[in-house]
Amino acid sequence: MKPFPVPIRVAGPGSHVEEEALQYLEMPRGMSVFEMPRVPSTADAAEAGAARALLTGLLERMERGAEGTVPRLDLAGVPKGTLALVNQMLGEGEVSARVDGARTFRIQESVFAGVWRVCELGADGGLANDWVEASPLPSVVVEAAHAGSRSELPAVALPEGAMNSPALLAEIQAQIRAWRPGMDAHVINLTLFPMSPDDHRVMAEALPVGPVAIMSRGFGNCRVTSTGARNVWRVQYFNNMDTLILDTLEVVGLPEVAVAAAEDLADSRERLAELIDWMAESEGA
Repeated sequence: MKPFPVPIRVAGPGSHVEEEALQYLEMPRGMSVFEMPRVPSTADAAEAGAARALLTGLLERMERGAEGTVPRLDLAGVPKGTLALVNQMLGEGEVSARVDGARTFRIQESVFAGVWRVCELGADGGLANDWVEASPLPSVVVEAAHAGSRSELPAVALPEGAMNSPALLAEIQAQIRAWRPGMDAHVINLTLFPMSPDDHRVMAEALPVGPVAIMSRGFGNCRVTSTGARNVWRVQYFNNMDTLILDTLEVVGLPEVAVAAAEDLADSRERLAELIDWMAESEGA
């Protein structure tokens, strides 16, 4: 967890109260722990076999995936019972996302890190496309964030009350121009800056909310949103009381907190293979 400022308490004559309880900012809790899904004992044998075959196909794509390709399993047309069992086996992981704009997506990471359930919604709100994808972050998220942004900040009128926002915008614009793929994130900790109401208005106008919103649940919650500026993300950390404890802007291709690492994907391949073996044993029991 990146450091964040500790609230200042007044000290000195007249500030001490004997009966006052110690006040502190609650730290995040509730880290999720991986638990292997279990095949329900009441599952239909044919549906269980079909679900296992689908997951086996996904694993094979993950194992032989060539560089530059994304392993993907299309779930369109899968019978309802089989699909329900696939959903149960994949479970729900810590990260979810939504993409709004020309195309609308609802995305949920499975219990296998880097294995994502991607659902595209039609104009009527119904399911238009449905697939499972193994990647650091689904490609539709990356594409939407890029398409919904531009490399130059818009000209913004600066009111008299703007204190820190002009310097922040100059820093952000310089970092956008300097950024190259593979560079470490440039993090601006807004929690440390005194911001006037005018500053907040300037920042909101220069960095409008983009089409991508990501929620990562681990130690507390981390909310990530794309902005209208290319490769600029708003990353906010909240504790279990939903209190904002760290507010940052990151100039980076993808925020690390939302992305599955290569090690995560390798581990997920092993765990998915174990699940498929257990499913096969359950069918033969």
